[in-house]
Amino acid sequence: MGGEANTELTISKGTDRGTLDRTTEEIIVLDQSEILSFCGRNDRNIRQMQSGLKADILTRGNEIVVRGEHEEVKDTVRVIQGLLTVQRKTGQPVPEQQIQIAIRAASEPGEKTDLTKVFLDQIPVPNKSRRLAPMTQGQKNYVDAIRRSDIVFATGPAGTGKTYLAVALAVWHLMEGLSRRIILCRPAVEAGEHLGFLPGDIAAKFDPFVRPLYDALYDMMEPEKVKSCLETGVIEIAPLAFMRGRTLNESFVILDEGQNTTAAQMKMFLTRLGIGSKAVVTGDTTQIDLPTGTMSGLLHVQKVLKDIKGIEFIQFGKQDVVRHDLVQKIVNAYERHARKR
Repeated sequence: MGGEANTELTISKGTDRGTLDRTTEEIIVLDQSEILSFCGRNDRNIRQMQSGLKADILTRGNEIVVRGEHEEVKDTVRVIQGLLTVQRKTGQPVPEQQIQIAIRAASEPGEKTDLTKVFLDQIPVPNKSRRLAPMTQGQKNYVDAIRRSDIVFATGPAGTGKTYLAVALAVWHLMEGLSRRIILCRPAVEAGEHLGFLPGDIAAKFDPFVRPLYDALYDMMEPEKVKSCLETGVIEIAPLAFMRGRTLNESFVILDEGQNTTAAQMKMFLTRLGIGSKAVVTGDTTQIDLPTGTMSGLLHVQKVLKDIKGIEFIQFGKQDVVRHDLVQKIVNAYERHARKR
């Protein structure tokens, strides 16, 4: 990366002689190493943008040339400018996933979302090889809500980062001394809440249900540090039923799969919160595994607590899915099927 003086971005506009409704915009990058990093190996990133956006994108020396209809060029230039800004601010190549999200946002109808500030809102974690940041405006709203409020409920489809981002912020709170411990829990509805028929001790019985939480922790912290925190109780993973009767002070508490709590269980969980603590409840209300006729605590709480200041509700949509592109299509297909029924 060059110095600050060498990262000036110049855009020149012109009109093709052949047709008056086509424009050409040239994005000139003055630093040769910067354009190589931005384009990716064998122009992989440029080809990715070319396939997802309607304008033509060409590389010419230290220039990126965008051609096409006026609005198409405008959208494409906005994406390129935003991604270049992220690369310059972070000093690292833009991840492929962020490029995909930026393309998808530019392709959606209606007002275009500027994702530059979203991508730059990084969450520091001990694993320096991980660069964590929101990927969509919905995720940015979620992160801001957790920072701002002591109780946050997040609902939405799979793949929207509800649990992952909550764990990232919990780890950051622990690093900064804002919380003394992290408590991760979830209901074990699939095993009848009692877990008695599974082999092994309580940890072995409950382990399959909390594997996503372990995966997130190991993504953000060194394995030895995770093991040490679990052994000393700085990080605790437990069934929801084990929360009864406790008072959780100076803790960052995450209740995952909240849609599978009953109204009574949700009340019990929320009333555990002690001084200096923060709670995040996540869930997908389209995947409730409770017995027929049992009201989900996550649905119930939205009616009971909606007007209390200091409690926020975040609703993710299919546009916030940040897994494989097919996941968003799967969510859409299930929604269409549900509407038909």
